[in-house]
Order: sequence, then C-alpha cells, then structure tokens
Amino acid sequence: MLAVVGLVIGVVAGVALDPTVPLWLQPYLPIALIAALDALFGAVRARLDGVFSDRVFVTSFVFNVVVAAFIVFLGDQLGVGSQLTTAVVVVLGIRIFSNAAAIRRHVFKA
Repeated sequence: MLAVVGLVIGVVAGVALDPTVPLWLQPYLPIALIAALDALFGAVRARLDGVFSDRVFVTSFVFNVVVAAFIVFLGDQLGVGSQLTTAVVVVLGIRIFSNAAAIRRHVFKA
C-alpha cells in the first residue's frame, strides 16, 4: 500500500510542479525509463516465482539505469549515440518481453 501512496504522490507532484528536463539530460531519460521498466518487470516475475528480494530489485533498478545511461553517454562521446541507444533499447526490450511472457504464463497458466 505504501508503494501505491508513493506513486500517487509522485504523479501528483509531477503534474503540479511541471518539471522540465535539462536539454543535456533528454537523450538519457527514455533509456533510463526502459531500464527501470526492465527492473520492474523482472521484479514482478521474481515475485510470482517466489524468489523476490528487495535488495536485488533496488540494486538491479539502479544498476540497469546507470549502465544504460553510461552506454548511451559513451556512444555520444564516440559519435555513435543513436546506434548504441538502439542497441540498449533492443536488449532491454527483449528482456522486458521475456519477463512479460513469463508473467503471462504464470498468471494465465498458458
């Protein structure tokens, strides 16, 4: 219940404050979001499998976001930012859909 309350507070604060993302940070935001979704779907799958650990979730969440952002940053520095961004999206997208399929199999027994 605490997580739902935190989510509601965060959404209300985001709508009320209307934060702006600095221009230099904008290329990293979508990648960070996809990395966070990967950790979230992995946590739901682990919860359904009965092996969820809050430590693993938090470290996975932070590590995924940092590594994905670093890969995109490195690509920007090397002049191949769009290619590495695409690579990160593809890899994390595959993981998200794999976890979603496992969640579907677990929930619907199919």
